[in-house]
Amino acid sequence: MNTHSNLTAQAERIDLAAAFRWTARLNMHEAVANHFSLAINPAGTRFLINPNGRHFSRITASSLVEIDADDPDTLNRPDAPDPTAWGLHGAIHRACPHARCAMHVHSIHATVLASLADSRLPAIDQNTAMFHNRHVVDDHFGGMAFEAEGARCATLLANPAITTLVMGNHGVLIVGRTVAETFNRLYYFERAAETYIRALQTGRPLRVLPEDIAEKTAREWETYPGFADAHLSEIRSILDRDDPTYAS
Repeated sequence: MNTHSNLTAQAERIDLAAAFRWTARLNMHEAVANHFSLAINPAGTRFLINPNGRHFSRITASSLVEIDADDPDTLNRPDAPDPTAWGLHGAIHRACPHARCAMHVHSIHATVLASLADSRLPAIDQNTAMFHNRHVVDDHFGGMAFEAEGARCATLLANPAITTLVMGNHGVLIVGRTVAETFNRLYYFERAAETYIRALQTGRPLRVLPEDIAEKTAREWETYPGFADAHLSEIRSILDRDDPTYAS
């Protein structure tokens, strides 16, 4: 595995690059759009993000751009991020220090859910229950996430209990404390959205979990020992074998 010892936050870069690569393998990416970011300072304002116009399948640890959410000249840099990435992720890292990692995609099933008149995700199995009382729906899509729209979206994540923003008419944004935690949620949200959509397609009544069981299951997910870390570790092991360039 090739690494760059002079890079800041080397371990975090490698984890984030692995998440990009695996998201592409799962076909949850979209052309050269969508962005993942990770705060690397205690205040949460300095963060890594994918370079402008780079396909998820080509992201490497060293290609990630380090920027400062409080730097108004960011878009004037020669390696400036995509303006919508700056608008959304800059706003999140500026306003929500608890959201150290943020992952935004337009994956198919999450976006179908975001396109429904009611985009809430009911707890109908243990995967959907992961997001019970932990997701919020944005019903006021205002166009692409340039600075004003990004700042508005960030306000919806002010409550640290909320891990998932269903962006109505747009997609989904997941936040967490680490790459492993956030990617695990991203993966499970797409699976949960697919389960719900397929259940709706049957036209039959849903078996919705009672409030107490749904909340109990969500808490069990939150305290499941080592699960998210094991998920990312296995992804890295597969990439180390099949395509170790992600860590370079």
